[in-house]
Amino acid sequence: MTTPRVAAIHDMSGFGRCSLTVAIPILSAMGLQCCPLPTAFLSTHTGGFTGFTFLDMTDEIPKVSAHWKSLNLRFQAIYSGFLGSERQIGMVEDFIRDFRGPDTVVVIDPVMGDHGQVYQTYTPGMCRGTERLARHADVITPNLTEAALLLDVPYEQLPKKGDGLREIAERLSLEGRRSVVLTGASVEEGRTGAMCFDAKTGRTEAVQTRRVPREFHGTGDVFSSVLTGALVRGDDLLEAVRKAAEFVRLCGERTVTYDIPVREGVDFEPMLGLLAGGAGPL
Repeated sequence: MTTPRVAAIHDMSGFGRCSLTVAIPILSAMGLQCCPLPTAFLSTHTGGFTGFTFLDMTDEIPKVSAHWKSLNLRFQAIYSGFLGSERQIGMVEDFIRDFRGPDTVVVIDPVMGDHGQVYQTYTPGMCRGTERLARHADVITPNLTEAALLLDVPYEQLPKKGDGLREIAERLSLEGRRSVVLTGASVEEGRTGAMCFDAKTGRTEAVQTRRVPREFHGTGDVFSSVLTGALVRGDDLLEAVRKAAEFVRLCGERTVTYDIPVREGVDFEPMLGLLAGGAGPL
């Protein structure tokens, strides 16, 4: 059987575990072929570093897409994240239209900000465009900041705990047409995870795991990459979210144990064996 393919449309940071340097090894460990389509190349990610380089790859995206189309490539998932320019949004929409097949799951991580702040490279036009792009998704994975931007409401007005998180996930579902995985959602003291609306079942449920008492860069990319891989392997949404949340927790606990600097991301590489089919608890 042909190895399933995932088109991963993200930036690549040379240092600091995030985006493609996370997605490629995770999806590969899960038995999938990751086909990267870089939106930008940075020397480091933008969190905790200064003086980083930024190479905009906008002009390359339609060239890569056209070549892949000429090869008649098919993808079991299209997975997009950080975008490098406003023009790229329409290009990713075109990519989805060109490559989406009957068995393709489209996962869009609407990367725009965190902790109530929009990332410094994202303009208001990019945020509006990201909301439009997310309408093509089968599954979106926003954090609370991104949920506020998608709903066009002030971040301060969003509930941060409890039943209010359920309401947010359901409001983001476009009246039940897409699944929503609201990340960084805590419904129990000392625990965190996601609030999930499953468009296939119409149910909204929380997935929670132990909270690691520290924050890291790149965990959203780790989470969404595992989620995407699990969905392609046939897991239902809640099981995919459970695997993603548990893997992030295990990586976070390892990172704390070895006192790795926050800006370097989570030390996930030694844990990749847990994601291989039939190996370990995931």
